[in-house]
Amino acid sequence: QVQLVESGGGLVQAGGSLRLSCAASGSIFSINTLGWYRQAPGKQREPVAVITSGGVTNYADSVKGRFTISRDNAKNTVFLQMNSLKPEDTAVYYCYAGVVATTYRLNDYWGQGTQVTVSS
Repeated sequence: QVQLVESGGGLVQAGGSLRLSCAASGSIFSINTLGWYRQAPGKQREPVAVITSGGVTNYADSVKGRFTISRDNAKNTVFLQMNSLKPEDTAVYYCYAGVVATTYRLNDYWGQGTQVTVSS
């Protein structure tokens, strides 16, 4: 089984920065796509940033130029560097991983979420 452990959330003032980390552990053959999603109370979960195994990235329009996603394949870890934070960035952020198991089947895994609160 695979676990995703997130860290780095917290309270920050508008204009500040925060870095989220997510480490995958368990019986992993390989990790393909990694990403970050977020969900505010009463709203639908939305994608924030995605990075493929080849390093191709994609961002939501609302975070382009402010957020950067990266990965450390040796440590099975994905990061989200968040700069110039705005109050509308306030949400629970979830780590996503598309994992190839030793059975060669691709499964989706989600972290438990970490709270990011941006005050004004």
